[in-house]
Amino acid sequence: MPKILWAPWRMAFIERVHRAGRGRCIFCDLPSRGVSAKTLVIHRGKRVFVILNRYPYTNGHLMVVPIRHVGDIGELTSAEHQDLGRGVSLSIKVLKKGLKAQGFNVGLNLGKMAGAGIDSHIHYHVVPRWQGDSNFVPVIGGIRTLPEYIETTYKRLRPLFVKMGKGL
Repeated sequence: MPKILWAPWRMAFIERVHRAGRGRCIFCDLPSRGVSAKTLVIHRGKRVFVILNRYPYTNGHLMVVPIRHVGDIGELTSAEHQDLGRGVSLSIKVLKKGLKAQGFNVGLNLGKMAGAGIDSHIHYHVVPRWQGDSNFVPVIGGIRTLPEYIETTYKRLRPLFVKMGKGL
């Protein structure tokens, strides 16, 4: 008997992407609509913004993204590189304080063949980790468990970005 994992919230995303057309970039669209729990944009600086991943590996999975649409890391300006690094550092500080994260996976997927879901607009992933967060469920069942709603995580982290994110 096939295993079924119901994810009815995915249909709203699929329909929205279909209506928007393939030419629109979600990383250009969402920050233009503002910092809010609806867009999941949790912090915006001069050259970069931080957004919660709508399809996270763990609670608090963030992405740090340049505001300018750029798909090649070699096309970033020095200031964008610097702000991306500061955005990653800020995200780690916020996740340590807000979610008591004990470790982090940080990385880029450059190009579709490297696993980039959105390969035309580069972005860093910041994935918080905890002792024992990966148990038998993802290994045996192929399912990840998230112990908190994304809206709750947003409400928990947003004040910390406001307090700690000045100057980014």
